[in-house]
Amino acid sequence: MVYKFRVILDAEEDVFRDIAILEDDTLEDLHNAIFNSFGFDGMEVASFYTCDETWNQEDEISLFDTGDIPGEQKIMSDYQLSDILDKENTKILYVYDFINMWTFLVELAAIEDQLAGNTYPETIFSHGEMPDEAMEKNFESDNADDYNDEFEDGLDEDDLDMFEGDDSFEDYGFEENWN
Repeated sequence: MVYKFRVILDAEEDVFRDIAILEDDTLEDLHNAIFNSFGFDGMEVASFYTCDETWNQEDEISLFDTGDIPGEQKIMSDYQLSDILDKENTKILYVYDFINMWTFLVELAAIEDQLAGNTYPETIFSHGEMPDEAMEKNFESDNADDYNDEFEDGLDEDDLDMFEGDDSFEDYGFEENWN
């Protein structure tokens, strides 16, 4: 079977590619197809992230093993597309180049029979031009205000007055250590 993906760049302008690839190809094969179809040189690190139906990021699947114990972490080449994606699980995130954070929404749009004579993977449709720079990301949590409340210490400026005029650190000879 052939998986047909729509790969959408997270950008202000509409930029996407439709890619057809075999279901038994790996996530690494999809990674190669994506960076080629968007004109990247493939020299940067990338990862896929499983996600839920509303694109909330879950587990990372990296290009290289970055774990503490070599071989313990599964990487892109360890997963066939059909291991991760099917009719119920159609979405995955892709991040290319962790300096610039090119981020893509990858959605399985169709599963079709393989056509004789076609070479896979292939870019079957291309829309939009790549911008010069990746869109700036805001990594603030939806519930960031909850964290402020949780760690509020209840101190204000008046509470810090108790340290004013306190030169007791001199009694311990700390100035000698700065010479």
